Amino acid sequence: MIIKFLIILLLVLVVLSLARALYCLLVDRQEANKKRTLYALGFRVTVAAALLCLTFYAFYSGKITPTAPWEYQQKGIN
Repeated sequence: MIIKFLIILLLVLVVLSLARALYCLLVDRQEANKKRTLYALGFRVTVAAALLCLTFYAFYSGKITPTAPWEYQQKGIN
């Protein structure tokens, strides 16, 4: 249960970081303040990498499983 919460939290952080970068890009017109956009995007990349690693860990450890309808069709279960 904690893994699912962490995955959702990281997804929210990715979206918030992307929104922060857009805000900084639109508001900061001076050259000295453009680093805020770069830092926000760098933070987003870091959080996305953590999200990817956490998702792989959760999948391979069995904490999350695929529940797509086509998974059941391949196994012959209706």
